[in-house]
Amino acid sequence: MMEATKDDVEMARRLEAAKNNILSQLRSVIVGQDAVIEQLLIALFSRGHCLLLGVPGLAKTLLVSSLSRILDLEFSRIQFTPDLMPSDVTGSEILQEDPQTRQRSFRFMPGPVFANMVLADEINRTPPKTQSALLQAMQEYHVTSAGETRPLPLPFFVMATENPIEQEGTYPLPEAQLDRFFLQIAMDYPSAEDELRIVVETTGSKDVKLQKVLGGAEVLELQYLVRRVPVAESALELAVRLARSSRPQEPAAPNYVKRWVSWGAGPRASQALVVGAKARALLAGRLAASAADVVAIAKPVLRHRLVLNFQAEAEGIKADDVIGRLLDGPCRSDGLS
Repeated sequence: MMEATKDDVEMARRLEAAKNNILSQLRSVIVGQDAVIEQLLIALFSRGHCLLLGVPGLAKTLLVSSLSRILDLEFSRIQFTPDLMPSDVTGSEILQEDPQTRQRSFRFMPGPVFANMVLADEINRTPPKTQSALLQAMQEYHVTSAGETRPLPLPFFVMATENPIEQEGTYPLPEAQLDRFFLQIAMDYPSAEDELRIVVETTGSKDVKLQKVLGGAEVLELQYLVRRVPVAESALELAVRLARSSRPQEPAAPNYVKRWVSWGAGPRASQALVVGAKARALLAGRLAASAADVVAIAKPVLRHRLVLNFQAEAEGIKADDVIGRLLDGPCRSDGLS
């Protein structure tokens, strides 16, 4: 295990202080949803993207736009619709005429993807051709248009949303694109107490002013710091064991996995479990990741990477049920800290 340097320790303390400040400010505009906010921060500082599953009206847009203001990052929202074209996402070239020389030339007009934080609202409402326009951006942090490759501003973070209750006329995301999302965050209805607070605070004249906590350069620096966080051998083994146990083709996979799962998580899931565990540890003020951190993020990392079969659907089994059984059974880790 690598020993943290003095500079890394100081940066870790800055991140912990910044996290507390971020949470304090977000709680002034977002009621409840603490687990969602924590997972969002884990994905951001892991340099990953999020797929947020939740019904309309749960303040998903407000959450991301507020976070971008607190971090002093450029925010962009794309409303995905069936008629949206790839160039509406990435941008396109337009013909312009110089008023002095009258000469005409093409000029690239950047699309809404050229921002630090991009909210892809209802991403499953647009055809695969437009969905794929985000693939290169999410994976390689640049887009290619008219034969020229253009870098995206860093840090770059995509949060896509899906409505789980309205699936008519939608285009399900292909597994290859789902795998590019670092986490799938489940956003549920607020509690009765939180909903009462929401109604009270949003139907009055309260005006909240958010203050900048970090800048883009500091976010990038902290993203690199996450990669340098040491991780316990038990956490590494647990991450790999979780991913491999979810594959029905594996001889050691439990019988319920072979019964309910068509395809399990790939190596990208193991990587996400480890990096996410590092980010969670750092955000909690710890300088090393443990198996407990892997367990804590297992469901948001794995749930969108498992392809369940008809048998699972017929028995009412969800991905979280399979992951929960894996954590309680063959992937149980005792003595977590």
